[in-house]
Amino acid sequence: QLQLVESGGGLVQPGGSLRLSCAASGFTLEYYAVGWFRQAPGKEREGVSCISHGDGSTYYTDSVKGRFTISRDNAKNTVYLQMNSLKPEDTAVYYCAAGFLLTVQPMCVTTPLKSLDAWGQGTLVTVSS
Repeated sequence: QLQLVESGGGLVQPGGSLRLSCAASGFTLEYYAVGWFRQAPGKEREGVSCISHGDGSTYYTDSVKGRFTISRDNAKNTVYLQMNSLKPEDTAVYYCAAGFLLTVQPMCVTTPLKSLDAWGQGTLVTVSS
């Protein structure tokens, strides 16, 4: 069973930081691109940041460039999203997902979300004063 579990969400003030973790079980994350997606109330789920399976290339949606950093620790079978300078508009449920052998453009932009191989249950990030 392919399983992803997100953690690290919570309530943070604008300008603050959070680090989200996405831990995989049942498969080796090394062979999967991993993406962070978010869904805010009333909005569609969007790709935030993705990291490829091989060379570690990354993608960030424009709204988070310079503020968020995605990384992976294959020894821990975990992918992280460091979120700095958080804004209220970052408030959303954040999900991680895995796609086998994908590169970042398919993972974060073009591949239908239902086609990805595994999804976590989400972790809520609330940015508010």
